[in-house]
Amino acid sequence: MPETVFAKIIRGEIPARIVHEDERCLAFHDVQPQAPVHVLVIPKKPVENVAALEGGDEALAGHLVLVAAEVARALGITDGYRLVFNCGRDGGQSVDHLHLHLLAGRRLGWPPG
Repeated sequence: MPETVFAKIIRGEIPARIVHEDERCLAFHDVQPQAPVHVLVIPKKPVENVAALEGGDEALAGHLVLVAAEVARALGITDGYRLVFNCGRDGGQSVDHLHLHLLAGRRLGWPPG
């Protein structure tokens, strides 16, 4: 997997507004927010995207979702939110490191694309 900005954030080489960190993941505010609240939840394990998840990664994928819900509660989000995994260029993925978007703070339209 190529070196990414997220790997540098995990190592502390690039500053981030961190809202959660544990042994498996990191959650921080997106520097180019697409909603009033836009937090990224990323695994510390280098995984390119959802398609690169393998058997045995179920606990990691589930952990990312549970952390996103915990972060939403901690930020006081009560009117709803959206969780999004983008996968590949056509799916809108811009960094080749698995990341879950937590979007909130306004009514989110549908369809999203």
